[in-house]
Amino acid sequence: MLELFEIKIEDDWIRSKRQKVAEAFNRESNHIKNGNIEIISNQDLRLLFDLYDEVFLNDWFRNNYEGKMAFSLSKRMTKSAGATICPKNIHKIKPEDLKLEIRMGINFFFNYDSLQKDKMVSGIRTKNSLEAMQIVFEHEICHAIEFIYFNRSSCKGKRFKNLAFNLFGHTESYHRLPSNKQIAFEKLGFKIGDVVNFELDGKKTAGIISNINKRATVMVRDKKGDYRDAKGVRYSKYYVPLQLLK
Repeated sequence: MLELFEIKIEDDWIRSKRQKVAEAFNRESNHIKNGNIEIISNQDLRLLFDLYDEVFLNDWFRNNYEGKMAFSLSKRMTKSAGATICPKNIHKIKPEDLKLEIRMGINFFFNYDSLQKDKMVSGIRTKNSLEAMQIVFEHEICHAIEFIYFNRSSCKGKRFKNLAFNLFGHTESYHRLPSNKQIAFEKLGFKIGDVVNFELDGKKTAGIISNINKRATVMVRDKKGDYRDAKGVRYSKYYVPLQLLK
């Protein structure tokens, strides 16, 4: 069996292979035909995985992994752009019954061009949203490999960092892609903790921003509210489009 932890791909080959994957992906995907991600499906992630297995890993997964890989998309992921989901009892599961899932936080790629700044992923400066997604996906492939070999995985560990560097040239284990919070602050000036106004049932209403995703979560004082702070003050929660806040 090919020992993935003994492979070391040189930087020039990594860039060449990553570009080869991107070109094949653009040809074969039903949704993405250039470097910009505007729509994507679970099938696209399956295609991307198969291409990485072929181009980078010499079909290691196809020939050696007895379990199943699943792929999903999430709009709820606000910090991590990717995640690899593994059963907690993996050490008790037969190899042929193991199921790993790679989940991608798609808003990071949809929002890629929202801010004009360098978008670093795993220590690599990316040129478009597809390349950013590829590098996040590479990170998750390393998690999958580590789970299969050792039943555990941590990108803080030396073993993971060596694997990610040797296979894909990663020098960091995090991304600097625009988040909804950064976009809201830099474009509209809003941040968590700000007091804002908005109209509710035709009346001007004031509240405090407690979270920002596509909409702002605004807590409004309300004696009958379902939420209470440490001082016992009650609030009602509202999800307000950012453009309606002042």
